[in-house]
Amino acid sequence: MTEPAPPHRQPAENPRHGRLAARPAPPTALAAAGLASLTDPRGAALAMVYAPEPVDGPPYRLVLLLHGAGGSARQGLDLLLPEADAHRLLLVAPQSVASSWDLIGGEGFGTDVRRIDGLLAMAFAGYPVARVAFGGFSDGASYALSLGLTNGDLVDAVLAFSPGFAAPLVTHGRPRVYVSHGTRDPVLPVDVCSRRLVPRLRSLGYDVTYDEFPGP
Repeated sequence: MTEPAPPHRQPAENPRHGRLAARPAPPTALAAAGLASLTDPRGAALAMVYAPEPVDGPPYRLVLLLHGAGGSARQGLDLLLPEADAHRLLLVAPQSVASSWDLIGGEGFGTDVRRIDGLLAMAFAGYPVARVAFGGFSDGASYALSLGLTNGDLVDAVLAFSPGFAAPLVTHGRPRVYVSHGTRDPVLPVDVCSRRLVPRLRSLGYDVTYDEFPGP
């Protein structure tokens, strides 16, 4: 007699679900303060990192900053660079593998999740980190929301500047969310983006602060 097939089991959550494995831990060796550019062995950009002095001071809040479509790691970093020293923010700004983030490009979570996970692991190994936030602009804001809601057991806040959407495959935790959007945004119109997104997030139980401003 043939045995019945076992119940179907969902695959373990992994980068294809947007899940990140890196977690803050005591640094293994302190890295340098200041601004650094990271490249792969071929010299291609991986990320930019900024760490205020002193590295051996109180733990940082790490903020992962994600650029918009066609943008650069430096553009992501510049979103909060003026605030980093005053608020002791450790800024990690990845360069997307393609012109925008994997989820936006249609392949789904994967290549950029793995890159980000590696960068976070590197940062946690080199700097004392107490809290983690994700932020981004435009496509980067959509990706920060999608990845942040997926990893709310790591991230306690998400900053989304002019997002288009949020599309987590799974969710964990309930990070606080800040959204801002220009009323005349020609690329991601506020009417069909944040004005729909924010009520949806609130209906799901997220604590959302929303600011609209005149202009693009």
